[in-house]
Amino acid sequence: MKINPNGFREYDARWIFEKDIDLEGITTLGKGLGTQIIIHTKKNNPRVIVGHDYRSYSEKIKKALIEGLVSTGCCVEDTGLSLSPMVYFAQFNLNSDAIAMITASHNENGWTGVKMGIKKGLTHAPEEMSELKDITLNNNFKSGKGNIKKIDNFKDTYIQELIEKNKINRKIKAVVACGNGTAGIFAPAILKGIGCEVIELDCNLDWSFPKYNPNPEDLKMLHAIAKAVKDNKADIGFGFDGDGDRCGVIDEQGNEIFSDKIGLLIARNLSNKHKNSTFIVDVKSTGLFKNDKILRENGCETIYWKTGHSHIKRKVNKEKALAGFEKSGHFFFNQPLGHGYDDGINSAIQVCHLILAQNKKMTEIIRSLPTTYQTPTMAPYCNDEEKYKVVDEMVKEVKKLKDTGIKIDNQNIVEVLTINGVRFSLEDGSWGLIRASSNKPSLVIVTESTKSNEGKKKIFEFIDNLLQKTGKIGDYDQKI
Repeated sequence: MKINPNGFREYDARWIFEKDIDLEGITTLGKGLGTQIIIHTKKNNPRVIVGHDYRSYSEKIKKALIEGLVSTGCCVEDTGLSLSPMVYFAQFNLNSDAIAMITASHNENGWTGVKMGIKKGLTHAPEEMSELKDITLNNNFKSGKGNIKKIDNFKDTYIQELIEKNKINRKIKAVVACGNGTAGIFAPAILKGIGCEVIELDCNLDWSFPKYNPNPEDLKMLHAIAKAVKDNKADIGFGFDGDGDRCGVIDEQGNEIFSDKIGLLIARNLSNKHKNSTFIVDVKSTGLFKNDKILRENGCETIYWKTGHSHIKRKVNKEKALAGFEKSGHFFFNQPLGHGYDDGINSAIQVCHLILAQNKKMTEIIRSLPTTYQTPTMAPYCNDEEKYKVVDEMVKEVKKLKDTGIKIDNQNIVEVLTINGVRFSLEDGSWGLIRASSNKPSLVIVTESTKSNEGKKKIFEFIDNLLQKTGKIGDYDQKI
């Protein structure tokens, strides 16, 4: 049996299949998860929804996981080919005790993983992952007799749920790009169903991902959407990741709008109807939320929190926030807009509502925000065993440099936030972030200047210089 302990990450489990985990390892993971579900639900035969994404090996991994779950006494309800948000929705709709979704999201082919949760609308956080790791690696398993039941056509239930609540009264012409991932059999149907005119881009399922990984932060994917938007004179372009819980947005001129800016626009739009609401954003997100005029006028509060879908979901739940937004494109809509989990297609629908409410082109809507200059998310390689130590070192170093009065782009560091890595802010609201990736051997770097592209580069150069001195950093996935 093969199961690399490093695959138990902050809020989901991910391995390179066969190199780091084999089918027997997956079954062992299923035994660990089943045991954990039984402990937490205090039921001998808890009901567990299980689905899988469209990778060539996902179905056999799902079967191996189910074998482990059933051996502990779990009663598995298999929704078949699924999106992560469809499995999350199934837990509410079918009132199950837990969920497990076989997906490596946007990771390259070869990766596999499981997103899992017990409490409705939430997925495992570090405490649950640590507990699952201990149970699994120490073989502390329950034994019982479970069963498997196929849930046929649940896809249609999920699709209709989103359509029925979100009909629009004016056509929006939308490019819908799925990178040949699983969202291809959901997103076009839903957006057509609410009333959009849809231009499909790479929506046929192809597990080899022949053009690019389905990842709305990937510049290749964004450039392809931009071209299709311009060629088709579309109003908007949407890009979905491999398991459909994230959405990227391109305006009608083919410009990428970073998801944190889209989040702020949606928050503004929602705040007009839902005054005194709370919004949660991750530490990679624009600093504009902090002092936004419209949010303030509507009595709304924004809390910056740890990056990661599980962390933001839990914070949205705990604070009873109306919505949460991550720069990576995970958006979380709580009641009355959703159940608090991340759903990329629901995010695209909220953008459609925004366009209709403003009755303007997307470029005009985005111009209502102050201009800032942001980098994409950049990920320099850093070994899994060392990345958290490197970040701890960076926290100490940045605090020390703040105290010594170091200037970046002729400005002092005025605030250091350490809720998740280190985010330092400058006098004019510009900022930089260094944190450890939760699901890959890398760090995560983002910078934003309120003044210029040159400013964001200077902040990046400051960060890169600190990191290179550690000697622990490899190549970046993309760089400015």
